[in-house]
Amino acid sequence: FDHVGAAESWGANLTGGDRPESVRGLRITPDLLRALGVRPQLGRLLLDEEDEPGRDHAVVLGHGLWQRRFAGDPGVVGRTVQVNGEPYTVVGVMPRGFEFPPPFWAAGSEMWRPLALGPRAAERGGWSLRVFARLEPGASLDRARAEVDAINARVDRELPGAARDIEVGALKEVVVGDIRPALLVLLGAVGFVLLIACANVAHLLLARAGTRQREMAVRAALGAGRGRIVRQLLTESLLLALLGGGAGLALARWGTAAVVALSAGSIPRAGDVRLDGRVLAFAAALSLLTGVAFGLVPALRGAVVHQGAALREGGGRGSTAGGRRTRMRGVLVASEFALALVLLVGAGLMARSFAALRGIDPGFDARNVLTMEVSVAGSPQAAPVRRAAFYQDVLRSLRALPGVESAAAINHIPLGGDVWGLSFAIEGRPLLPAGEMQTATYRVVLPGYFRTMRIPVVRGRDVSESDRVGAPGAIVINEMFASRHWPGEDPIGKRLTFDDPRRTASPSWLTVVGVVKNVVRGSWSAPAGEEVYVPYLQEGNYLEGPGGHVAYLTFVLRADCRAARRGCAGAAAALAPAVREAVHAVDRGVPVSRLQTMDEVVAGATAEPRFYLFLFGAFAAVALTLAAVGIYGVMSYAVSRRTQEIGIRMALGAPRGGVLRQVVGQGMAMAGAGAMAGLAGAFALTRLMAGLLYGIRATDAASFAAAALALGAVALAASYLPARRATRIDPVAALRAE
Repeated sequence: FDHVGAAESWGANLTGGDRPESVRGLRITPDLLRALGVRPQLGRLLLDEEDEPGRDHAVVLGHGLWQRRFAGDPGVVGRTVQVNGEPYTVVGVMPRGFEFPPPFWAAGSEMWRPLALGPRAAERGGWSLRVFARLEPGASLDRARAEVDAINARVDRELPGAARDIEVGALKEVVVGDIRPALLVLLGAVGFVLLIACANVAHLLLARAGTRQREMAVRAALGAGRGRIVRQLLTESLLLALLGGGAGLALARWGTAAVVALSAGSIPRAGDVRLDGRVLAFAAALSLLTGVAFGLVPALRGAVVHQGAALREGGGRGSTAGGRRTRMRGVLVASEFALALVLLVGAGLMARSFAALRGIDPGFDARNVLTMEVSVAGSPQAAPVRRAAFYQDVLRSLRALPGVESAAAINHIPLGGDVWGLSFAIEGRPLLPAGEMQTATYRVVLPGYFRTMRIPVVRGRDVSESDRVGAPGAIVINEMFASRHWPGEDPIGKRLTFDDPRRTASPSWLTVVGVVKNVVRGSWSAPAGEEVYVPYLQEGNYLEGPGGHVAYLTFVLRADCRAARRGCAGAAAALAPAVREAVHAVDRGVPVSRLQTMDEVVAGATAEPRFYLFLFGAFAAVALTLAAVGIYGVMSYAVSRRTQEIGIRMALGAPRGGVLRQVVGQGMAMAGAGAMAGLAGAFALTRLMAGLLYGIRATDAASFAAAALALGAVALAASYLPARRATRIDPVAALRAE
């Protein structure tokens, strides 16, 4: 490795001004920002000598925080700011656009200070650090993995049980995650829409070339060669393509902003998506390529001129060349329907997948719930002896607000991003071997949380006001924890501890007093995991003082719809100003952050599938419209070319219904051929979407059937209109034209 650095989460409250602000921060080793290869916009990065306790009060600010909090003042470097009630010196400002890479706890960080492990460096039981490294020039990822494996094995020999499973991976893969398959699928959808549009233009140009046979014949008679005619028609095609490309870029300027806004974090680094020189060059090249590729065949066809037939009155109709053009247009329409069907199947799969996601029972009722995070870091309320009393005062103030049905608090709400795992041991069970551990998601709650979130207590009781420091330790577990550790047994009365019985002579045992329904955790679609809920007022029984190490809580409030002026819609969001003031009435120096409704939290958790559904639906709608226009255009042109033939048939006694069936049948035959090819293509290509789906298979029969039926209905409507016009042809007028 060339550079190695580490980071851990740091809750930072900017105080000392008129408005306290909670900021996501990181403690980092000074080498980390250098490992990321980023230079500051102002000042400098952290120094190695600052990575020691007592010398670590230096901070680097993010560009957004610098603009928001300090109005972009270039003199901020060297200024002393109050962070968590302590003075820190600003030594640098990062450039615009710099985002610290994942994991999720680092996302959105805007302030960095030295890690300064000090005595913690000797600890072997902690696992809070995330390590980043830059490979030496020429070093491979496999070589790095081998070296890390060797280090891990040596640690395991020297300190049995201290080693961890260490995964080494490329940072780019962590940043972009599994978005690559999704973007490739979307790129394919865009390509299909482009091909459908080009096919439409191609058969329109073929039709136009057919109507210009007399013009081309005159030009040829006046001495124009075939090459000259091809160049003229190709120039017209290129002009159309470039005009279309220009209009597309104008739409893309608006569409790009809309897509980025709709992505809602679904696409990593979506904020960097913009129209630039590369996009303009790509659009120009694509316009020229499509103009040539799909204009060349119509140009070559149009340059084939039979002067005698074309110059005669009515000549050229029903000719062999015209038949070839009709067949070619039929092939183009069939290909349009095939491509459109693939997109329709994809949209149907996404719709059914999204419906399955929305059908997930999260275990709580998100309606009319407002959430906010309150951190006491750096304030007088952070003292262990005052922390619990402060949060209880806040809770009483919130419950007294008009329009609040109930209120409570938890360290991390479901889907809130943060998930803490804590190891535990169960009374009477054999201890796991050294180095192995069993963990559960760790929650601390104030009384009333399950009632406020409407999480059913399926057995036992809820956390109560009597669960305080000094009272027997209590704990509530979820159904998954109960079924995994006490299958077929009643877990009420069983005991567990977060201490290590091998190291602690008198571990603090907690008695299971209740079992609650499983709720979603960090991800909407992830399977349920083991969770434990500890009374916040008892946390000091086994952690560092009353309130333990939790310096912040997330309050949840359920709005009373009956008291809301506008009913339930927006009732929770309407409480936001009053809620903020209620907290500041207890202590104005404590910041309130992440104020949002649970509906917004759920919407964020399902934003990615909703985004893909919107795009696939939009592409499918455009494709279906273009396919309908294509078949309508072909059938309309065919009817116009067969006016005399249809007039003769009707003059000889052909019924209007027979003419109608014949014209519609031709259109449906083209659509049917395209649908058969499309079904085969969809069966093969939609398997690439398997990673985007939830609850259904990529070969879902209902989605395929619905897409085929929708496409058939559109084809029928697009064929019926020209067929109906054909039945209204006056035989006498048609024969007179002949």
